[in-house]
Amino acid sequence: MSGVNKVILLGRLGSAPDLKYTAAGVAVAKFSLATSEVWVKDGAKQEETTWHKVVVWNKMAENCAKYLDKGRQVYVEGKISVVSWDDKQTGKKMYATEIVANNVQFLGEPAANQRPPQQQQQYAQDPASSYGLPTPGLDDIPF
Repeated sequence: MSGVNKVILLGRLGSAPDLKYTAAGVAVAKFSLATSEVWVKDGAKQEETTWHKVVVWNKMAENCAKYLDKGRQVYVEGKISVVSWDDKQTGKKMYATEIVANNVQFLGEPAANQRPPQQQQQYAQDPASSYGLPTPGLDDIPF
């Protein structure tokens, strides 16, 4: 029987993606992703944030670098991977756990500098109209 290595994360970017290219010209982007868990204990709100290193390859890496920025919410599917290398200063073997993404979906709204300039002010006032959607009035709401 084979195993399953699947990760699903929904979080916010801790930094803009860092895009680089391999010697063979393959795009690779890396970014940090924060996921948070909130609960109440003894009447006090508790929160724990976990940071994940995410690696994205090829065209998806280029798209992430182009459209994502710090704070943007994303949905990531991928697998857990452990990479190792020899530390040149200490001679010790080092390890890092990362998520190799095979699907990244951009959620939330992009940063203001990522929208066309003519839509920036309009979007701030009326999000529906910036996408060419009609703005519903109170009489249009079905409940």
